[in-house]
Amino acid sequence: MSAPPRPAARRRTLPRPSLRRPAVRLRPTLRLRLTLLNGVLLVGAGAILVLLAWLLVRDALRPTDELVPGTTVLLADGRLLDAGQWQQQLVDAASQELLAKGLGALLAISVVGVAGAYAVAGRALRPLHQVTATAQRLGEATLDQRIGWSGADDEVAELAKTFDAMLDRIAAAFEAQKRFVANASHELRTPLAVMRTEIDVTLSDDEADAAEYRRMATVVRDASERANGLVDALLVLARSEAQAGRRLGRRTECDLATGTVNALSAVRREVERIGLRVQTSLEPAPVVGDPGLLDRLAGNLIENAVRYNHLHGRIQVRTGTDGCTSWLVVANTGFEVSQADVPGLFEPFRRGGQERTGARGSGLGLSIVRAVCDAHGGTVRVVAQPGGGLEVTVTLPAADATPVLTGPTQGGRSATDR
Repeated sequence: MSAPPRPAARRRTLPRPSLRRPAVRLRPTLRLRLTLLNGVLLVGAGAILVLLAWLLVRDALRPTDELVPGTTVLLADGRLLDAGQWQQQLVDAASQELLAKGLGALLAISVVGVAGAYAVAGRALRPLHQVTATAQRLGEATLDQRIGWSGADDEVAELAKTFDAMLDRIAAAFEAQKRFVANASHELRTPLAVMRTEIDVTLSDDEADAAEYRRMATVVRDASERANGLVDALLVLARSEAQAGRRLGRRTECDLATGTVNALSAVRREVERIGLRVQTSLEPAPVVGDPGLLDRLAGNLIENAVRYNHLHGRIQVRTGTDGCTSWLVVANTGFEVSQADVPGLFEPFRRGGQERTGARGSGLGLSIVRAVCDAHGGTVRVVAQPGGGLEVTVTLPAADATPVLTGPTQGGRSATDR
């Protein structure tokens, strides 16, 4: 018995690619608009000149107006014409010749002028094409490219220099971001490596007793606390930077002096352990902002003043207001820092202008302070003390000069805190 015939396989026909070329749309480019403007002005001026010449010729060719009516004129070919008729023929012939030659000259000048304007506009706008081409090539791997305009010192040169300066800032931001990620990864890897090493060493020791496991647990706990503190600091830094230049999500009236008192209480045991002398002058310093961020600002300044001090050193803390601004000043003794290295203190994971990893603290203290100040519309200034240590001054708008308005709440409504 023969098998039933198989159905014929269906052929799938792929759609043929369209042979139509995409329609070229004439864009109103700046070069085209400049060319058209120059052409319109040139043609208009030429047309006005031709019209004026035509009117002047018609008015000038009136020699028979002063003759007696009925005067005749004998032409060279022997014809005898009335003077008025001869004058009309002369005016018509001159007008036609003037219009023909004038319009021809106007057409030639217009073609040459428009072509020249198109070429000159293209040459003048060439730097703009360079700016566009550089921007199109720009990427993370090509941030070192610059326009480097060396032509005339005009508006285009100013634009090219501005674009190069913007590229410099973007490249610096990318480099800082890479350095930040590398340092953050190293800081996080260090406690994780400590925990893994302690666990592996203890587990590989068959004779380890309860005391050894307790020691390992203590080391792991300390390392995890360090990692947790670094993660918390990174979150605060990200939160502060995200709110810089924008309206804070939470704005309540609080006092920098209160946050400073709480920060001093938190480090009291460390202050007593290394014998620091703390001098305070805490006057009310009302501000409006996010209480959590402002408390972290004061806490970071106080913790840095304690952490980077020396035995039997001193700390001076002052707060106050003048009605327009409120301030917090924290000064401490410690190792010497060059004033030239002060800007580097605000970079994450840097101390004294040098890269720092593996040292005490997360290295984000002053970075968070600056971010919080930016978010609240304030400033921070650091001055290196002559005998060692720093004086950090934070200035924020006072509460009386700041409206207390919150952003949209979770229910979609806005509210005030007072």
